[in-house]
Amino acid sequence: MTPDSSPSRSPAGSLSKLRDYLIETGRVSTISIETVRRILHERGVTWQSAKTWKASNDPDFVTKMRRILDLYDHPPAGGRVVCVDEFGPLNLQPRPGKAWKPQGKPVRLRATYHRDHGVRHMIASLDLATGRIHYRIRDRKRSGEFLDFLKSLRRRWPVETLHLILDNFSPRKHPRAGHGAPRTPSSSSSCRPTVPG
Repeated sequence: MTPDSSPSRSPAGSLSKLRDYLIETGRVSTISIETVRRILHERGVTWQSAKTWKASNDPDFVTKMRRILDLYDHPPAGGRVVCVDEFGPLNLQPRPGKAWKPQGKPVRLRATYHRDHGVRHMIASLDLATGRIHYRIRDRKRSGEFLDFLKSLRRRWPVETLHLILDNFSPRKHPRAGHGAPRTPSSSSSCRPTVPG
């Protein structure tokens, strides 16, 4: 059985089910589980999960992709390439774990804990030159918090030209946020190609 001739009704990921399927469909009259295992091993076939992806409907997809890949491969001299993204909502809560403590004095966590007004949101950036991550955790993820984060990046690198790589995060598109770039002459932004949601 080759990948191109895989059955439409795939057997589940067990050798016994695969053997039963081969016999049931008439591909073989009889076969042992060990023979199935050996044949798959000899041909380098393993059980793997399927992955999905979406194609972009953005008409400028190729242009944006090339610009971003060029920033990754050839960072501009005198500038800094920074990828910015948001994460959340985050449900921050204490988690049980292990730690070094004096004998007989374990850490005790309350069964109930104080929730900081529900969930939190993180806006983070990755500096491609150093590999360092800079982040802020906020109660909400609106254009104001996004703009404040961009201003903190400008304060971190006041004299360098910032080349920001952004996604299609909606607060970035708000007029106050200036379409993702702080309003200074020494910054530029590149948006990742839009993927249909």
